[in-house]
Amino acid sequence: MLVKTFCAAVNGLEATTVTIEVNITRGTMLHMSGLADTSVRESIDRIRAAMGNIGYKFPVADITVNMAPADIRKEGSGYDLPLAIGILAANSKITSDTLGEYMLVGELGLDGRLLPIRGALPIAIKARAEKFKGLIVPRQNVREAAVVNQLEVYGMDSLLDVIQFFNGGDLYSPTIIDTRKEFFAQQEHYEFDFADVRGQESVKRALEVAAAGGHNLIMIGPPGSGKSMLAKRLPSILPPLSLSESLETTQIHSIAGKLSRDTSLISQRPFRSPHHTVSQIALVGGGNNPQPGEISLAHNGVLFLDELPEFNRSVLEVLRQPLEDRTITISRAKYNIQYPCSFMFVASMNPCPCGYYGDPTHHCVCTPGQIQRYMNKISGPLLDRIDIHCEIQAVPFAELSKMQPGEPSATIRERVISARKIQEERYKSFAGIHCNAQMTEKMLHEFAEPDAQSLDMLRMAMERLKLSARAYSRILKVARTIADLAGSEQIQSIHIAEAIGYRNLDRGDWAERGI
Repeated sequence: MLVKTFCAAVNGLEATTVTIEVNITRGTMLHMSGLADTSVRESIDRIRAAMGNIGYKFPVADITVNMAPADIRKEGSGYDLPLAIGILAANSKITSDTLGEYMLVGELGLDGRLLPIRGALPIAIKARAEKFKGLIVPRQNVREAAVVNQLEVYGMDSLLDVIQFFNGGDLYSPTIIDTRKEFFAQQEHYEFDFADVRGQESVKRALEVAAAGGHNLIMIGPPGSGKSMLAKRLPSILPPLSLSESLETTQIHSIAGKLSRDTSLISQRPFRSPHHTVSQIALVGGGNNPQPGEISLAHNGVLFLDELPEFNRSVLEVLRQPLEDRTITISRAKYNIQYPCSFMFVASMNPCPCGYYGDPTHHCVCTPGQIQRYMNKISGPLLDRIDIHCEIQAVPFAELSKMQPGEPSATIRERVISARKIQEERYKSFAGIHCNAQMTEKMLHEFAEPDAQSLDMLRMAMERLKLSARAYSRILKVARTIADLAGSEQIQSIHIAEAIGYRNLDRGDWAERGI
């Protein structure tokens, strides 16, 4: 008897419908075709044990399984459930004629329990696109899959539940999620707030400018000056995620298996902070079973690299292309996958190996050569992609002991949102451009052309401060953002002056001067 069940294979952010054909005839052999990997072939052992433990016998017959399309590699344990249901239906244990109306996905435990899988959300999106009536997933995945409307999503606890569902059980009802209600209810709850920060007004201003224009930023300062603390609060002043951004971000985290059981949608911008021992594959994605890397998990959010010079040089260099293109393409012999990675890049570092170069309260023991070698761990092309260089000092006790809270994140966020709205209106006719940091050189001449006085100031700064040529466009982009925060249509000299102050690492005398 021939039976067909349906599931999906996830490739990047896209899912492809997979048809599982099961045919049972007289014999004792098992044949599986369709480019199934080891984990899929091992599913037969799990299915056999699961059936036995819920009171069903695995058929002693000649079983042929084909997984179409055969040119797509089938990986992972999510095929256990559709394979088991297909075998049971081919053996006349399931008599439902609605089997073809549902997509099934789930891993089986040996006791018949359904275990969670990765990528439930993109699979649900594909099921709706292919006009399936419903999707059956493990209970732990039901909330993330149920955010897809116009699709009946059932969360099941065991293989026995699925068998009873198809054999006429009316006890099961689909899970319904009010997507907009859940999304907007969770947006305003931030763990960290700028109200907790004492002092550091200049650094908070730099972070506000970075958030308003989507600029990459690096903070340089001694240990204990608050670099990590400030970076963790950056998401609280970024504009809230839109619903489409939230869906895209949730898809990535779903594929990576990073969603908790109670999460339906990611409603706050991600903040990823990998350790400096991270590998290239962990950072950009890939592997034998391809997974999104940290840069994709930070999509629509912030990627924070603490102690930047401690990262392997080759690891840092792979960031150069994603920072420009905002997508990462991973090409291997067996697959070619593209993940989005549009994120704000934020880094922190000490000014020297001992950490106290330029600190008024600690003596630096490093020589200029040691400082220069330390700085050279970060390549010029990578620094070229960082718009704002912000120097930070430890907060004096007088500031630290003040009981009055700082400016709250909500107030700063309002200014950032206002500036972003100006930019959205300005770039509405340019596809893929949403903020000042994404401006092309041609757009700089149209939207960030300084007046004569500002141009003279910029020329003087580049000559006197030994700024590199690559700093020119970065200064104009940041100045455009500062002008937007001030509500000014024209870039003025005061905006250029502040932007110049954010290019410290471009100066040629870093190792010979004091901060």
